[in-house]
Amino acid sequence: MQRIGLYGGSFDPVHLGHLLVAQAAIEELSLTRLFLIPTAQSPFKPNSQPAPAENRLQMLCLAFAGKTNCEVDEQEIRRGGISYTVDTLRDYARRFPQAEFFYLIGADNVAKLPEWREATELARLAQFVVVPRPGDVDVPFPAPFRGVRLEGFPLGVSSSQIRARVKAGLPIEQLVPSAVAECIRNNRLYL
Repeated sequence: MQRIGLYGGSFDPVHLGHLLVAQAAIEELSLTRLFLIPTAQSPFKPNSQPAPAENRLQMLCLAFAGKTNCEVDEQEIRRGGISYTVDTLRDYARRFPQAEFFYLIGADNVAKLPEWREATELARLAQFVVVPRPGDVDVPFPAPFRGVRLEGFPLGVSSSQIRARVKAGLPIEQLVPSAVAECIRNNRLYL
C-alpha cells in the first residue's frame, strides 16, 4: 500500500522550513511520495493577496528540484477560487484508491479542523499530521480526526517573516533556497 503525504499551503514563499518539514514527513511517516499542493485561495485567509500563482509554483519547483519523492501538484491553482482540502483529498482517493493519505497541517489548525468544509469526510479520507513550530503546545485532535505529530526539525521561520524582510530590504538567503531568493529578486516579489 502506498503511503502518500499531502502538504498544502500558500507557499508564499516556500522556505527552508517547508523543505525540512517535507524531509521529516518522508522519513518519519515512511512516505512513498509527498505532494506539495499550493492553494489558489485559502478559505481561512479570504482577504490575503498571495504572490501570483505562477511565481509560487515556480518557487516550489525550484525548491524541490531533484527530490524524486516530492512532486508539485497544481490542481488547486488550476481549479481556482477558494481551495477546499476535501476536494483535493477526494481527487487523491480517486487517483490512488489503495493508498493511505497523510495530510500535513500546522499546529495552529488542529483545533479548527471541525470548521473545515465537510469535516467528517476529511477525517475519513486522511490521517492528519501536525507540523510543529518551536514553542507549540501539543493540542489533541478533535473527534473524529486522527493523526500524529512530526518530531523533526521545527524551525521558527515563516513566509510572512520572509515577505517582511524582503519589503524591508533585508537578506533572506539563509531562509530560502538560493534559487528561490533569486526568483523573488528577479520577479520583484513582496516589495
